[in-house]
Amino acid sequence: MADAYVPRLKTMYQDKIRGAMQEEFSYKNAMQIPKLDKIVLNIGVGEAVSDSKKVKAAHDDLMAIAGQKPVITRAKNSIAGFKLREGMPIGCKVTLRQARMYDFLDRLITIAMPRIRDFRGVSGKSFDGRGNYAMGLKEHIVFPEIDYDKIDQAWGMDIIICTTAPTNDEAKALLRHFNMPFSN
Repeated sequence: MADAYVPRLKTMYQDKIRGAMQEEFSYKNAMQIPKLDKIVLNIGVGEAVSDSKKVKAAHDDLMAIAGQKPVITRAKNSIAGFKLREGMPIGCKVTLRQARMYDFLDRLITIAMPRIRDFRGVSGKSFDGRGNYAMGLKEHIVFPEIDYDKIDQAWGMDIIICTTAPTNDEAKALLRHFNMPFSN
């Protein structure tokens, strides 16, 4: 039987990052060392109110980026000012775990972020106090899976990286070990 595929970042975490984190924060137990829990990708499609095909296009693009089928998100309540009715599709999201999560983070840090125009690093202040990091991309076309010639519109994208770290400092150290390009 062939060996199971292990992502590059997961191997790096097991071999180097765990030891570095243990040394940096002097954990008494190996189970205290923070690790990645999940990554949630979300695309909100505001134009879906007037054109329902836009959600399908965003859905297909997110599926290409994540390598996993996204869930279409629907409006929870009606807002007359936005011509939005309850239950209308307004975006899509996908939750990545295990190998796909590590693969996505690897592609985000090594391929997508360097392709962002005028990129000077991501903010180090976007932590929620419980070890989770949120960031946004203005255009999803920075991912190599998206064929620039075939898209009709560039979507913005939210990326939430959830860790098991109890504090912002530990989560930031973990992401820094994964070579996340923080600006400060």
